[in-house]
Amino acid sequence: MVRLAGRRMRATGKEASQVERWRGLSEVPADWGRSVVTIGVFDGVHRGHQRIVGRTGQVAAGLGLPVVVVTFAPHPDEVIRPGSHPPLLCSPARRATLLGGLGADAVCLLEFTRDFSMLTPAEFARTVLSGALHSAAVVVGDNFRFGHRAAGDIGVLAALGDKLDFITEGVPLVVGEERPISSSAIRAMLAEGDVAGAAADLGRPHRVEGVVVPGHRRGRALGFPTANLSAAPHAAIPADGVYAGWLVRTGHLDEDTARWPAAISVGSNPTFDGTDRVVEAYALDRDDLDLYGAGVGVDFATRLRGMERFGSPAELGAQMRRDVDRARAIVGGADPPPRAGAAAK
Repeated sequence: MVRLAGRRMRATGKEASQVERWRGLSEVPADWGRSVVTIGVFDGVHRGHQRIVGRTGQVAAGLGLPVVVVTFAPHPDEVIRPGSHPPLLCSPARRATLLGGLGADAVCLLEFTRDFSMLTPAEFARTVLSGALHSAAVVVGDNFRFGHRAAGDIGVLAALGDKLDFITEGVPLVVGEERPISSSAIRAMLAEGDVAGAAADLGRPHRVEGVVVPGHRRGRALGFPTANLSAAPHAAIPADGVYAGWLVRTGHLDEDTARWPAAISVGSNPTFDGTDRVVEAYALDRDDLDLYGAGVGVDFATRLRGMERFGSPAELGAQMRRDVDRARAIVGGADPPPRAGAAAK
């Protein structure tokens, strides 16, 4: 970061993974100056979110100030209605990387607790926006709600800004072909296996993240060694089936370090009477990857077929060869999707 007139601004050429990451207001630097702030869960950082963050960046550039994104974990639904935690489109770490790629100088992850949910709109604005982040402007989606029982809307925020010396701007929702873009709609598409539709609304392929763990090695016995993914809790895993996509090795700040075209299986392996739902990916034409214990992502491009039970391992192997051929035709020579930040068997 470089400092201009006492304000922190991202130096030209910084990678998105170098965005400042604060876990709570206590990590905001004591000398942090005025900011332009946007607020939201931003799960998935989809095209609607991208529009809001982009507008925040425009306002910040006009004022010569840094961009701070305020977001939350766990998902507020889980705290307000325990047991209702929605499937997550991305982890908090990937969310920060994606937001950094959109121009955020800092991402402040606030722990959403029962006590936090009880803050009134005025208390939230005074504590977070004015007191900690010294907001000069706040940019939010035009359906933004905040405070206890979602009592505050953009009108309330604007009135509070008049008192606390920040301006307020609402950004209209991005409208797709038939509907507004939303995280809940993307989750519904993934539940149906429509990963292509989800990618259109996200602006990139949907990713499931996790760590590679040992499996039953059935794929290797059939000639297709797969990376078995231990997915993060509450991950939004697409419907059971076989997909074309990419296997990605990730670094400690969720930046991509390697990428391979892949055929991906989601399901319980019914041919072998499996009961556990697993995500596994075969990096096309690679049998030399040692990824045990590595952090990886699986990016979904398109669905090839549903999950099926075959009469024998030989029948399954023959179908896997057809699946791999189709996946190779779709992603084998295709340009990779956009990288998160800079953007695995």
